[in-house]
Amino acid sequence: MRKDDRFDFQEKIGQIKEDFGFDFVGVALVQSAERRFELRWTYAIGNRSDRYRRIILQSGKGVAGYVFKSGKPFLVDNTEKVLGNRDLFNYPIIDVEGLKSFGAIPLYQSNRVQGVLLVGYRSVGELSVEAFAEFRRVIGAQIGPYSSGEWIES
Repeated sequence: MRKDDRFDFQEKIGQIKEDFGFDFVGVALVQSAERRFELRWTYAIGNRSDRYRRIILQSGKGVAGYVFKSGKPFLVDNTEKVLGNRDLFNYPIIDVEGLKSFGAIPLYQSNRVQGVLLVGYRSVGELSVEAFAEFRRVIGAQIGPYSSGEWIES
């Protein structure tokens, strides 16, 4: 049994969606595969369909791949302006879920990124720099068995 099997991610992302009014909240976690790893969207709420489950991410590709590789949060307040319609195929979760503004944070375990938390809206400009910073502050440094990478000084 994996460490995160005891933590109810579905309940947690449901609470995040309710608390902040997001249209979509998803968690991508590293999955074991033959001699390598895969990053897959494992949990979601507010999803339009189950297509997110079929997305397999590569390090550095897409939202989760970028956050996974860089270990840094990623914010886009206007998908069409920042990513453009032609480049949207490189961001399958954004395309599938129709997100127009979104943010993602890395989930660390043992000093390594093991997952990504994505939050978003289906309208432009809903997730501003200030709103994303407030979201990150409110959810804190610990999300179940993972650290958000935000080290808060006491």
